[in-house]
Amino acid sequence: MAALQSLAFSSPISHCSHQPRCVPVGLSIGAIHSSASSSFNGQSLSLPRSSLPKHSQIQNMPRLSIMNVKPTIQFIQGTDEQTIPDVKLTKSRDGTNGMAIFSFSEPSVFDSSSVVGDITGFYMIDEEGVLQSVDVNAKFVNGKPAGIEAKYIMRTPREWDRFMRFMERYANANGLSFVKK
Repeated sequence: MAALQSLAFSSPISHCSHQPRCVPVGLSIGAIHSSASSSFNGQSLSLPRSSLPKHSQIQNMPRLSIMNVKPTIQFIQGTDEQTIPDVKLTKSRDGTNGMAIFSFSEPSVFDSSSVVGDITGFYMIDEEGVLQSVDVNAKFVNGKPAGIEAKYIMRTPREWDRFMRFMERYANANGLSFVKK
């Protein structure tokens, strides 16, 4: 049995005791912080004071902002699916492609689809962007919607890695674990 584990790393800059500096896009500053416990083994870079932009120039430069987006699944864009799916993964022997099958029992999208709109696809959203598929099938029992099965196909190792990053974030946000059968 294998468990999905989150990867964590520690940056020496994160241990700064003073206020972090705002660094504009396109400008990198060498030795921002020095620490006795730093794991940095490279060569320090010192920039002459005159080569740094003046404070008034920094204020007008674009700034990089990173948004922390909760990983979600949607069938109707803008409406998060509340039901946690059962996910089955397959991967080719040579590792070049794979498929993820998501099974939702009584998904919440059936409650809101008449009010919000039609199911337009399968969207997996996180801080890196959106993974999407149109391979979505609804299951009906006695004329009433009972479940949804969505397939996401990965055709390259890069797509597989991107999908696994999404799944790790989604699993951490929803308390899921990985079980190898």
